[in-house]
Amino acid sequence: MAELTFNRLRDAVAGEAVALRSRTTLQPAGGPGDKIFPPTYAVAQNAEHKYAVEDRVVGDEVKTTVLLDSVASQANRAEFALLEGWEAGELRFPVAYVDFTVDSELADLGKLSVLEAPHRVVDAVFRDSLLDETLFRLSDVGRAITNATPRDATALFRYSPSALLFGVWDSTGPKGGLGSKFQRAYVSEIVGLDAKIGKKVGSRIDPLQIEKLAPDQKAFNHSDLDQVWTLSEAEAEKDKKGRPVYATRGADTGEAGQPSKINHGNVAPFIDSVSGGVTITAATQTTVISLATLRRLRFANHDRTTETAARTAVAALGVAAIAYQHEMDYDLRSRCLLVPEHAPRIELIGRDGSAPEMVTIDRSGAAEILRAATEQANEAGIGWESKAIRLVPAPKLIELIKRSRQVSALEQPSA
Repeated sequence: MAELTFNRLRDAVAGEAVALRSRTTLQPAGGPGDKIFPPTYAVAQNAEHKYAVEDRVVGDEVKTTVLLDSVASQANRAEFALLEGWEAGELRFPVAYVDFTVDSELADLGKLSVLEAPHRVVDAVFRDSLLDETLFRLSDVGRAITNATPRDATALFRYSPSALLFGVWDSTGPKGGLGSKFQRAYVSEIVGLDAKIGKKVGSRIDPLQIEKLAPDQKAFNHSDLDQVWTLSEAEAEKDKKGRPVYATRGADTGEAGQPSKINHGNVAPFIDSVSGGVTITAATQTTVISLATLRRLRFANHDRTTETAARTAVAALGVAAIAYQHEMDYDLRSRCLLVPEHAPRIELIGRDGSAPEMVTIDRSGAAEILRAATEQANEAGIGWESKAIRLVPAPKLIELIKRSRQVSALEQPSA
């Protein structure tokens, strides 16, 4: 197979292809047949399990599949992959971020970028931060982003091109529900094939052999949070009527005031049938970059060649996301580490139904394509911002976070 090049990508974006597709076959790190654990979801109390299981047509067969990583989760992983390349200095594109290290009490938050915020560049975190001492939405950059639309995406391309790739809806901006919507061009999902729902077991033996207290004895929440619990009513936290509060600050299971509530005692052996993992024959990651979606983006006052240059740069970000995510591995969650059976490859999907053209891509090749795409966009007069877009949290946002933290520190878990 040939390696994907910038020229080939540009031609595909210009109209030779309708989409780029990457399909990767994966197996559990423990080997075929090893149990893995999908994400769980809220379900009815009498549900058989907590997984997203459905029948899908795969090739010529109908298979029982289980969702291992959703479209939204995959988008987040792709954004983190791009962020990793950006922080390493290998990928050059605009990444706005809010720097919380300006306040010593919030330094643990670090720098939150548009690639991490739930709603990307239109997130409330950016709305409530300052760019050059001006609220972001009131700044020249913020106003330009607010006014960007699919019919003129120039400002969003200049300051936050990743939003054009992953999609964004400016629903909480000055225009409310009438804020601009940009359809996601990058869609990815991981599913397990031939899913069989399993069971897991658990138990806990207390090495101190602590069991229940006598009926007339209880453990209480300590009035000093650092002490957690006490057996003395005099030291206990009191409710509004002055009564000692039974211990509730430990495990979610068990009776209030008993050792289990302060994480002591045995847990009888049990079988979990609703979230006991699955076995599969294989997993498939399918990623599609819709070039049709990118071609619907317009850039006012620019000719067709310039628009193609901008769309190619956004597509190059998507190619980099595929390559960089592959190298960040597929450790989806606890007990769900998957291993690809082959290197990343991309199919160029034509309009005429002909066999897709298969090309390869790797980290260095993706970085080079993005560099060439950025250079061409600059030459065409539609380059993106090269300076860091650093914001700082507004005083009211800093105060909001601190007040929320104070309340969280004082809140007691419910019994």
